[in-house]
Amino acid sequence: MKKHNTLRLGTLSFLFAIVVFVVLVITMMIIAFVIFALFRLGILTRIEQPNILLPVAVLALSSILIGTVISIIVGRRPMKQIDEFIKALNSLANGHFETRIDAGKNGVAKELIDSFNTLASELQNTEMLRSDFVDNFSHEFKTPIVSIRGFAKLLKRQDLSDERRSEYIDIIIDESSRLAELSTNVLNLAKIENQNILTDVKPVNISEQIRTCILLLEKKWINKDLYVGADFGEFVCPANEELLKQVWINILDNAVKYADKRGLIEVTIRQDQNTLYVSIKNTGSEISAEMQKRIFDKFYQGDTSHSSEGTGIGLAISKKIVDLHNGAIRVSSGLNYVVFTIELPLA
Repeated sequence: MKKHNTLRLGTLSFLFAIVVFVVLVITMMIIAFVIFALFRLGILTRIEQPNILLPVAVLALSSILIGTVISIIVGRRPMKQIDEFIKALNSLANGHFETRIDAGKNGVAKELIDSFNTLASELQNTEMLRSDFVDNFSHEFKTPIVSIRGFAKLLKRQDLSDERRSEYIDIIIDESSRLAELSTNVLNLAKIENQNILTDVKPVNISEQIRTCILLLEKKWINKDLYVGADFGEFVCPANEELLKQVWINILDNAVKYADKRGLIEVTIRQDQNTLYVSIKNTGSEISAEMQKRIFDKFYQGDTSHSSEGTGIGLAISKKIVDLHNGAIRVSSGLNYVVFTIELPLA
């Protein structure tokens, strides 16, 4: 990267030097032609010492004037490109993320313009994802609030049976838990995004941690009559225990959420000399190649129908945590299965 930047700087310097050289050569040629023409026409004769200052002053002023005119003509095209670039930057700064610049055929300018267009495209995608997230999050946040309010009003009725009253209270408790989970995910995302250094690293029993997370989600996978396979040995890896626990909770919860009813969730762990591999597989609908590319993006939610709970934050949090551990997370999918694989360095 550093070598590429040095090469690009050298290219720009070389092009600038060529432009200056061309301007100077053209200016000298024009001045030489004018002097030659003046001598041939007899306007200028041999210059003696007492009269030398005036011709020198005329030549100097002529050189400045002609050089300025040539510079303006030669620099008009690059200045026009710079002006277009500044206008595009101002448009981008004002929130018009659809702004693009025509690259043309100029090598160096094309690279700069391509970088700008890539930046604008990424900002536009992020803005679209942010907008989708706000819509999805508003829906997910509003639904339990409306539910809680509705059942709280019903609890004020005097003619409710104890069985009904208990049922409504359970619903309010469930919806309150859902709200708490949503709030926690948003706070975790904000916290993780601002963290660049991994702290509190210690040897963590990954096997025991995953078993604990499976038990925490027991109610969810029992309700869907899922079979959870977790037959693996003991594996230890240096990590931040609390952060890594969020990864297993998010991935396992995602597997339970999208697994077919009476389906299968299978967790496998293995390691080589340098890396620990954890794979979490669930039966369910195949994830398209396009979705796989974006599934770890912030705010991205593949299911926009709200048929399942969630805001698309959990996987973004998981990826950031794995990145902090200098690991990797990827997804693969085929007919009736999805697999998330997490790689963590052992040292």
